[in-house]
Amino acid sequence: MGSDSSGPAARLRIVLGRDIAVGPGKADLLEGIRETGSIAAAGRRMGMSYKQAWLLIDTMNGCFSKPLVEAIKGGKSGGGAHLTPLGEDVLARYRRMQAATARAIADDLAALRRVMRKTHD
Repeated sequence: MGSDSSGPAARLRIVLGRDIAVGPGKADLLEGIRETGSIAAAGRRMGMSYKQAWLLIDTMNGCFSKPLVEAIKGGKSGGGAHLTPLGEDVLARYRRMQAATARAIADDLAALRRVMRKTHD
């Protein structure tokens, strides 16, 4: 459900109180951690600092009963991070909800695209 320059788009966010527990950016960050084994590397791929990536992870971890991401302390191997089983489950469920939402609103979104004014970037 990413956005493009052709018109309106929808972004699914799961909110808990005042915090976004999971949204598209946080899901991308989780995927990056799973793929790279590193919070820093996942953040860099998204153009964010380690501190910003860690703050997003800290928010997500605080929204669930158990952490979604666990950091591994440095040493000879340099440390790293991985998704917990709950993190894998939350990511998979979010991606399924995201896909289901896109399917559910596709016709209405297409209708809105037809009647919206074109923007000039």
